[in-house]
Amino acid sequence: MARVVVLGSGPAGLTAALYLSRANLQPIVFEGMEPGGQLTTTTDVDNFPGFPEGIMGPELMERMKAQCERFGATFELDEITHADLSERPFKLTTSFGKTLEADAVVIATGATARYLGLPNELRLRGHGVSACATCDGFFFQDQDIAVVGGGDSAMEEATFLTKFARKVYLVHRRDTLRASKIMQERALANDRIEFIWNTVVDDVLGADKVEGLAVRNVETGETSTLDVTGFFLAIGHTPNTKAFGDQLERNDAGYLVVQGNSTRTSVEGVFAAGDVADDEYRQAITAAGTGCRAALDAERWLEGTHG
Repeated sequence: MARVVVLGSGPAGLTAALYLSRANLQPIVFEGMEPGGQLTTTTDVDNFPGFPEGIMGPELMERMKAQCERFGATFELDEITHADLSERPFKLTTSFGKTLEADAVVIATGATARYLGLPNELRLRGHGVSACATCDGFFFQDQDIAVVGGGDSAMEEATFLTKFARKVYLVHRRDTLRASKIMQERALANDRIEFIWNTVVDDVLGADKVEGLAVRNVETGETSTLDVTGFFLAIGHTPNTKAFGDQLERNDAGYLVVQGNSTRTSVEGVFAAGDVADDEYRQAITAAGTGCRAALDAERWLEGTHG
């Protein structure tokens, strides 16, 4: 029986674990199948406070984990595949068939960026392939890059990237956009953005870094190479909530809904932090902040109900 279990080991989960362990709640952290979260696929992290020279994503997550362990948090290299939240204590089942009970749960399972499924896409992730313009745009100063997508996210990312890139190609498989009118107008009016219509990306080119894209016109079948050094995907994210089924309230995009100015979900004793409940900011520092809040919310709730 655990007082509190943390699901996820990205910035949100580790920050929650840090605060919970310092409160002597001895949290158990299930790291998931991608220990450290999305930052482990990132090279240089220059926008996390406290590291003026920057830090490698994997190193940052290892240091955060070590800090949690120093105060008594324990880690399981496993993930929760099913959760029964119908009564307390909550019953959790792992991918290895292990079961345990918990008084409180902090969900920090994050959201997974959607990729196209190209042969070299994931291989070059962090080496020119990115799903976060805010995270990585700075590294593409005065370079030619491409964004794929046709919704508001794609327009926003492409517009943001023009602050750094010399040219931003926006590749879209249709000849019309699904983005809101104001977002379309803003992108179409930007002289650094060039739209490539009726086109799909067949693969990412390059041995150790992005050196171009293999693209194909869906109307003519003509193939060509787009000379870019960066490739940004803006086709959405999928929050990692499968283990909870329909037990927790979610918004239309599938993200967990929290109650008011807190991290409380629709089930008492279950708290959400990080990208699993955030479809707007999706930054390491904002995830860490909500991890802190979730830990404080859980601690206060446990004191009030089980103290």
